[in-house]
Amino acid sequence: MTPKHLGQTSPLPASPEAAELDYVPNPRPGKPYLVRFTAPEFTSLCPVTGQPDFAHLVIDYAPNESIVESKSLKLFLGAFRNHAAFHEDCTVGIGERLFTEMAPHWLRIGGYWYPRGGIPIDVFWQSGPPPAGMWLPDQDVPGYRGRG
Repeated sequence: MTPKHLGQTSPLPASPEAAELDYVPNPRPGKPYLVRFTAPEFTSLCPVTGQPDFAHLVIDYAPNESIVESKSLKLFLGAFRNHAAFHEDCTVGIGERLFTEMAPHWLRIGGYWYPRGGIPIDVFWQSGPPPAGMWLPDQDVPGYRGRG
């Protein structure tokens, strides 16, 4: 499991499908812990209008044998910048891909999308019940309130 991107110059992938995620051995196998990635400036495109959509993503997972390398995750998420998909497809697709490839004990993703047409859309997915005894902090992303 040698990371392809770490320590290398890596261009932004042309699409999420073309993005290669790197996984490395879990440095603390057998120890229950939670990893959180926060992407407060995630972007994609509306598949109907082509206009940009913005979200604050929070990804939590309990590692098993491997962890996702953060640079490759950053490139994967950046590949959505020119990808046209609905909020639900982006959020759930990211969660499912990470869960399928990395095979953690558990994973959840919260997609807190900024309003489109005046309606904010929040999308949540998780792989199943969290591991027993796992401390799960709140995602702490406030609901959209407009201008104050």
